[in-house]
Amino acid sequence: MQCSGTPVIDAREVCARYGRESVWRLDHVSARISSGVTALVGKNGAGKTTLMKALVGLTRVQQGSLEVLGIDIARERLDHGLLGRVGYLSQDFGYVPSFTVREFIEYGAWLKRVPGAQISERAAAAIVSVGLTDSARTKMRKLSGGMRRRAGIAQALVHDPDLLILDEPTTGLDPEQRVRFRELIRNLAENRTVLLSSHLIEDVRALAEQVLILDEGRLIFDGTIAELEQRGSGTEAGDSPLERGYLHLLAREEAKR
Repeated sequence: MQCSGTPVIDAREVCARYGRESVWRLDHVSARISSGVTALVGKNGAGKTTLMKALVGLTRVQQGSLEVLGIDIARERLDHGLLGRVGYLSQDFGYVPSFTVREFIEYGAWLKRVPGAQISERAAAAIVSVGLTDSARTKMRKLSGGMRRRAGIAQALVHDPDLLILDEPTTGLDPEQRVRFRELIRNLAENRTVLLSSHLIEDVRALAEQVLILDEGRLIFDGTIAELEQRGSGTEAGDSPLERGYLHLLAREEAKR
């Protein structure tokens, strides 16, 4: 998908694998992402987490170029200047159970090198942004799954990043919690770029402006919700045009193998 202006993420023929594996986890992936919410979709093992980790330097890119906020992290050494502009929340993020929400987020601010004099103020603002003001003194171990993920997002954005990367942020949440999360992510995307992965097509339909679909490490679709809906032939399983379009693309790739 061609994005106007300078893209926040510009991947060109990106290849990545772990150790001595013979199969690429990312196989010549090219995509451009600018503002708003972009959803990364695919089956387990499709390469979604690998791509997200590559964007924050946790997975090495062996071939191609991968520019994040104008810096090619496939070739240049990551520095604090870039990492200070990116927020990342993994699917299973760690936390100290005895920390309060405020302590957890303040610790994240310290790790991201927020100046000491600003840590308390930044943490308070992040707590407000995810709707956890009344739970700021609650221990992390006592939070519900949805509230804990909110705390994780607050830590990911406590340094006010330009790019927020969320790996499966709605996994395990009940329908009410997912609706609240959608609203939260919409608000966060008003002044930053958000890239999120999801298995839940209804969440993608409600949130994303751009959709990327990975299958066995290869990018098989890059377009809008409407364009994906048009890919369905009407013969696939699925309860919505979006699901049918998604399943049609997966079936097409399966037939090629």
